[in-house]
Amino acid sequence: MTPTHFAFSATFLLGLTGLTFHRTHLLSALLCLEGMMLSLFIALSLWTLQLGSMHFSASPMLLLTFSACEASAGLALLVATARTHGSDRLQNLNLLQC
Repeated sequence: MTPTHFAFSATFLLGLTGLTFHRTHLLSALLCLEGMMLSLFIALSLWTLQLGSMHFSASPMLLLTFSACEASAGLALLVATARTHGSDRLQNLNLLQC
């Protein structure tokens, strides 16, 4: 495994462990998801540069577009949760309650 692959694997795994262990606030979960998407974007960009083919050149931009849509939907949910429940703590949210 090259150092570049190790760095991107480590950043993705750090984001994943942050998502699994620090689930107290919705904002921290969203930041971990964004870190994971950023590491995937950079790894996919470097992979298409190493491949040297123009067939996969749109893949990083497509991933970045989906990441921006995911971030905007997450922020909208964060604002809606903060307005209705008063905080973004995930323990306060009861999904079975209307």
